[in-house]
Amino acid sequence: MCRQVEACRFFQTLITLSVLLLTGTPVVAQQNSEFRLLSESQPDLQRPEPFLQSGPAAAGRRVRIRAADDPSGPAAVLYLPDNWNPEKRWPVLVELPGNGGFRNALGDVCTGMPEDCSLGYGLTDGRDWIWLSLPFLNADGSSIAATWWGDPPEYRPAATLRFWQQILQQVCSRYSGDSACVVLSGFSRGAIACNALGLHDDQISALWTAFLPCSHYDGVRRWPFPDSDPESAITRLQRLQDRPQFICGEGSQTESTRRWLMQHKPDLAGIEFHSTSFVNHSDRWVLHDVPARAAARVWLQQIRETRLKQ
Repeated sequence: MCRQVEACRFFQTLITLSVLLLTGTPVVAQQNSEFRLLSESQPDLQRPEPFLQSGPAAAGRRVRIRAADDPSGPAAVLYLPDNWNPEKRWPVLVELPGNGGFRNALGDVCTGMPEDCSLGYGLTDGRDWIWLSLPFLNADGSSIAATWWGDPPEYRPAATLRFWQQILQQVCSRYSGDSACVVLSGFSRGAIACNALGLHDDQISALWTAFLPCSHYDGVRRWPFPDSDPESAITRLQRLQDRPQFICGEGSQTESTRRWLMQHKPDLAGIEFHSTSFVNHSDRWVLHDVPARAAARVWLQQIRETRLKQ
């Protein structure tokens, strides 16, 4: 039996290294299995079921919402926390999904749809924060873009940015969201978009209080959209100013991000780097009790408390 277990772990390691090499994640020689597989860990959280519900938004419910001027158009997904009531202002955690059509040998899957996001629920445990999952849209804004944004090869984000602003404004006006305390988070494509679109221009940049990109970072490597070059990313990074970022990723991935930022933003005050503790390219790590999740919850609480003191 021991030999069978050892053989199983050997082949899992081969698969893991292959996936990390194919996805561009830095591979560092590890001892004592420092980074685990999600399949070897038992989650302590489950996303609320039924995951999407019909009817109006209410405490503890996750529903689709659409722009007021386009009631049959693309939908975002809204979750009001268990302890929500309309009499107070609530911080908002905005989440952006990864690219759809993703599946790897470790069993990691991403549909690219906002309803399949996990970060917001795992990081808040469904309390104290409004959780808003935003989609990316095609060029004319008529449908959700499962991969990247806009239409190839231009990948123009104008319709996506316009939709985000509309939905966020609605959430703040209708559901007591605090427009002065909005954290932008995202996984994979969504992590890249935290800066690539979240800092696209001065207007959209002004919406966010802080940023939480998970698995990838704008500027570290080139992607299909035209302005993914380092020079364009550095211009966007300047709009960050002194706002905090919590940067996390699988394995040792954030080390390449740290090195890139040290070259282009020598003052890293207010920026944290964390490993998810897993090798999986997945946002479901937040459903597990790991140090990065605990640190992210403390970070979010500090942002919330800073806002409450203002």
